[in-house]
Amino acid sequence: MTQAIATQRSSEQADAIRPFPKVNVPEAELAELRRRINATRWPERETVTDASQGVQLETTQALARYWATDYDWRKCEAKLNALPQFITQIDGLDIYFIHVRSKHENALPIIVTHGWPGSVVEQLKIIDPLTNPTAHGGSASDAFDVVIPSIPGYGYSGKPTTTGWGPDHIARAWVTLMKRLGYDKFVAQGGDWGAVVVDLMGVQAPPELLAIHSNMPGIFPAEIDQAAFSGAPAPAGLSADEKIAYDRLQFVYQKGIGYGFQMGLRPQTLYGIADSPVGLAAYFLDHDARSYELISRVFAGASEGLTRDDILDNITITWLTNTAISGARLYWEYFGKGYFNAKGVSIPVAVSVFPDELYPAPRSWAEKAYPKLIHYNRLPKGGHFAAWEQPQLFSEELRAGFRSLR
Repeated sequence: MTQAIATQRSSEQADAIRPFPKVNVPEAELAELRRRINATRWPERETVTDASQGVQLETTQALARYWATDYDWRKCEAKLNALPQFITQIDGLDIYFIHVRSKHENALPIIVTHGWPGSVVEQLKIIDPLTNPTAHGGSASDAFDVVIPSIPGYGYSGKPTTTGWGPDHIARAWVTLMKRLGYDKFVAQGGDWGAVVVDLMGVQAPPELLAIHSNMPGIFPAEIDQAAFSGAPAPAGLSADEKIAYDRLQFVYQKGIGYGFQMGLRPQTLYGIADSPVGLAAYFLDHDARSYELISRVFAGASEGLTRDDILDNITITWLTNTAISGARLYWEYFGKGYFNAKGVSIPVAVSVFPDELYPAPRSWAEKAYPKLIHYNRLPKGGHFAAWEQPQLFSEELRAGFRSLR
């Protein structure tokens, strides 16, 4: 009897929602980061005048100069510490999350999932517009309770020590988390890896999940996805929108996802990005051509959407938590299973198409991939990191996308 009580108490303790201690990185770690940046051994510049060989030397050196001199990590710490941060154990792994409840009654609970190369930093700008819509052009009836977890192996979540923490496992864990927080009905949102996670939540279709929203929807028919991967010409009979999406996806497969193959096949080999801050920064900047264009111009003195501090907050949290490799293993867990293909989602889905996403999802394929499509909209601006780049537009999309469910 005593053993049974002890086991029950141990289980209850593991399931507990615990406050996460304030983030307070020792100054010595920040000094060591700056030392490593300044000690970077640089290669010669690229032999082309564009980004076709990768992240350009001028951009990387401008980033490094700012990172080592003017960047202030303490500002990011203050943003995180101003929010309610928690940790709980799910399936033996600590899961870090931010949880902000709205002051408005009947707020709709939403769990929002980041991607790679990412962290909860990507979603910080949407918290107030979602929880406090009346201050951002919305109405009280549009309010959300917001939960933003850190993917296992990323940021302040635990690092898996065994295999099996792929996006399907994460999808199930998020349902456990929301139920543990007392939510018996909720919605889910994701982009990048988060888009794969919410698609799989939609495939699993737990009764508590009312709908999902994606800004990188998995919509390609299997044969179209395979043709794009093979490098074949666009199939005959595609509409203009479908042809654009096909061409953009083919470009991603052929020239824009080298990191995905490296992490999908041999993530442990990437010791360089765990050892060199500038190596990590360059690797993170090389996500996709359109995002790189937006990011690189910031370090050339322009500004639109993301700032230099935005970029470095995301890189620095990965550096300080030493999660470059543990985050990379997510690609290994899911390699070859299909990021962009239709997966058989049966529940209601809202889709927002930002023009500079990896591909603009055509309505025709979205309707086939998601038979219960409740919202589809094409936005005038924004790219792959939509919540981070265009938080106002993104928040308005979530309000509109889920309004019919309230």
